Amino acid sequence: MKQLGIGIGWRPEIAGAVEGLDGIDWVEAVAENLCPGHLPDSLVRLRERGVTVVPHGVSLGLGGAERPDARRLADLAARAEALGSPLVTEHIAFVRAGGELTASPRLEAGHLLPVPRTRDALRVLCENVRIAQDALPVPLALENIAALIDWPDEELTEGQFLSELVERTGVGLLIDVANLHTNRVNRGEDPAKVLAALPLEAIAYVHVAGGVERDGVWHDTHAHPVPEAVLDVLADLASRVSPPGVLLERDDAFPPAAELAAELDAIRATLNAPASAAPTAPETADPKARPGEHAGAGARDRLALAQAALLSSLTAGTPAPAGFDGRRLRVQARSLAAKRADVVAKVAPEPAALLGADYREAFLDYAKSRPMRGGYRQDALDFARFLLDAGRPADAEARRALNRWWKDRAGPRPPGRAARLLRNLTRAA
Repeated sequence: MKQLGIGIGWRPEIAGAVEGLDGIDWVEAVAENLCPGHLPDSLVRLRERGVTVVPHGVSLGLGGAERPDARRLADLAARAEALGSPLVTEHIAFVRAGGELTASPRLEAGHLLPVPRTRDALRVLCENVRIAQDALPVPLALENIAALIDWPDEELTEGQFLSELVERTGVGLLIDVANLHTNRVNRGEDPAKVLAALPLEAIAYVHVAGGVERDGVWHDTHAHPVPEAVLDVLADLASRVSPPGVLLERDDAFPPAAELAAELDAIRATLNAPASAAPTAPETADPKARPGEHAGAGARDRLALAQAALLSSLTAGTPAPAGFDGRRLRVQARSLAAKRADVVAKVAPEPAALLGADYREAFLDYAKSRPMRGGYRQDALDFARFLLDAGRPADAEARRALNRWWKDRAGPRPPGRAARLLRNLTRAA
């Protein structure tokens, strides 16, 4: 693996601070936020200084039941080529469900959701990874994700699942030690056992991030300082292998540059500290694993139905699938809705500004039974239409402004009084 060094997640909000930080060897940028032909000036300047830039994808959904979308793969490949990147990264997660495999509406999570650690899911994931590898011009590495919920009847541990994935595909691993800590709190998984089971030579780099605990649940917010517990997991990993790269992630509530520098210093100190952890004996591999096998239609169909049922419960209020913890599902559902509200306010700030203090409550009301069916920009348009259908905002001038905003972006004609009445009558029926 290429030696990357110490890095930080590049975000537009802290672009200037990132450029001014000492000792930054590389940065990681969210791939979907970049246009290959119009890279941000800050990234261009960093590249000219010799700073490596790695595109980090969030929308492929390689853990989903469908094969990877060719357009999304082409977009990720174009970003890697435009940045001259040595690799690209994505997540072991699913982000959408439904569609042709289930003969049901396609649903978007707007977030990374855990893949069941079953043999069906592993077969599908491995086949999807091979498709992605064939389409990308550089190596691919995949990140373990944080989770609030457990799938019932899982057949493999996290360590076994990741190890088998690497054995079957040769894919690299992006190990997020903050996510290992999150899963320790939320799912009772020992990070040391996960690390002991990994093929350490497959690690491409490491993520470090902060979060917060509320009511016994750890939320991987990327908006809080890195806690000592996460640095302890990083120290354990560093006692086993010298990672090619370590990167600090921060996605919101950005602190001053001095605080970012202090967190980077804490990461360096952790990596340079004398090793003291005693490696745990590795888990044995799954004896039923069969490297090289294809997923087959049956595995995809079963996974599709299971993921669609879960995502429908989380985003559309349908009953919880059998075997899931209902309380945890409600926590996850609230988390998904809150994330949608935050991101929609960023990508389309006008509706949020028009509603002011009433925005969040209005959006959460909208999200209760209206799952995402497209990206966040489409979600913003659907939210605006929901408000206009209901005759909101109450202020007439604000409502006219929202009407104009919707019309400029959604089509030639926003919903009028007759359309709203017809829609309400149809729903009532």
